[in-house]
Amino acid sequence: MSKELEQHQRKESILFYGSGLILVLLGFILAYQFVEPAPPKTIRIATGNPNNAYYQFAQEYRQALLKQGIELEVLSSAGSVENLQLLTQGEVDIAFVQGGIPKQPGAELQSLGSLYFEPLWVFYRQGIEFTHLSNLAGKRLAIGKDGSGTRAVALRLLADNGIQDNNAELLPLSGEDAANALIQGDIDLYFSVTSPKSPVVQMLLEQPDIKLFSFDRAPAYTRLHRYLSSVEVPEGIASLAKNIPEQTITLIAPAATLVIRDDFHPALATLMLQAATESHGQGGVFESIGQFPSNQYLDYPIHEDAERFIKSGPPFLQRYMPFWLANMLDRLIVMLVPLITLMIPLAKVLPPTYRWRVRSRIYRWYDQLRSLDFRAEATNDVTGVQELLQELLDIENDVMQVVVPKSYADTQYNLRLHIRLIRERLERKIMTLSQSQANP
Repeated sequence: MSKELEQHQRKESILFYGSGLILVLLGFILAYQFVEPAPPKTIRIATGNPNNAYYQFAQEYRQALLKQGIELEVLSSAGSVENLQLLTQGEVDIAFVQGGIPKQPGAELQSLGSLYFEPLWVFYRQGIEFTHLSNLAGKRLAIGKDGSGTRAVALRLLADNGIQDNNAELLPLSGEDAANALIQGDIDLYFSVTSPKSPVVQMLLEQPDIKLFSFDRAPAYTRLHRYLSSVEVPEGIASLAKNIPEQTITLIAPAATLVIRDDFHPALATLMLQAATESHGQGGVFESIGQFPSNQYLDYPIHEDAERFIKSGPPFLQRYMPFWLANMLDRLIVMLVPLITLMIPLAKVLPPTYRWRVRSRIYRWYDQLRSLDFRAEATNDVTGVQELLQELLDIENDVMQVVVPKSYADTQYNLRLHIRLIRERLERKIMTLSQSQANP
């Protein structure tokens, strides 16, 4: 019988506290509806042609993201204009975009930050004399392929100087093709917006018959076009031994930026910026250490997580944990809301409620005991008192069947003690009444 009572007691406790647990679980389920979905395992980035600096940097990002379990698919393209088109159409998740490129209608875009200065390099054959871009009428100019950022900037600057396709030959050449055409004399000038690390730039700087144009009117360009900055190529930076270039050259430069769709996962925004910091944080020919990634030189509003990263660094959890673990904990922090909201009141309510529930099984008998005690005082015949005694014995038997936790056994024994006191009074009264009847 004791085993059955213990099992009943255990079952009742489980049901009581289990209801509280179910309530907490329901809170978790409700809160889970507001948890950010897990970031995708694969994202796609639009770059440029395989010889372009964008493409090379994307490969560096890819290696950094692989360490965190994210696959970065690198797509080659004609350049920034096509990258924006791919991004707007949803073909890619993120793209390298050169500053100053006209915005595309369509999806809302945001920026993760600027990465580095990528100057406009204008190479020309030795013997071609000109001091300003306005002197290029009648020349053969390689200004990049359709869809490239180089072409967009070159057309704008040439138009500022009165050079258009009706007074110059504007050719859709870029990269190695344009460089080789310049070396062979098939074109007169080669325009290219790219990083100084570009193999094509390095090759042309070392060509004795190829010169690099210096923008003496750089302050005018930077004031007319706010996305442009003025940078300098120091004398001898390409080769101190050969003193290449032979003098300091002034260039104008937009900034390379990372642009995303507004549905880009926020956790991946900070992860991409960590990869970008590894590649660009140490500066370069035109950038100082720690200058990039930056929230300046942007054409699109900066993503809030990106701005937080640029100002304060990686999120706290990502500084000390692997990305997948930090992201999971960060996403589940919202689950603490129902836990705290429900557990605090439950911790205050459940224990006293449970005590009241257990004690109510005992205290409810006191109403019957009081009623029986009053009736015993008013009864003066043996038969009536004997009936009350039998009723009391029935109550005592029922009380013994009541199941309470061991911690509340004292309450049950107090009740039984009170029952015993009343029983002794009834037994004494029966004895007294019996003696009175025997000795009238």
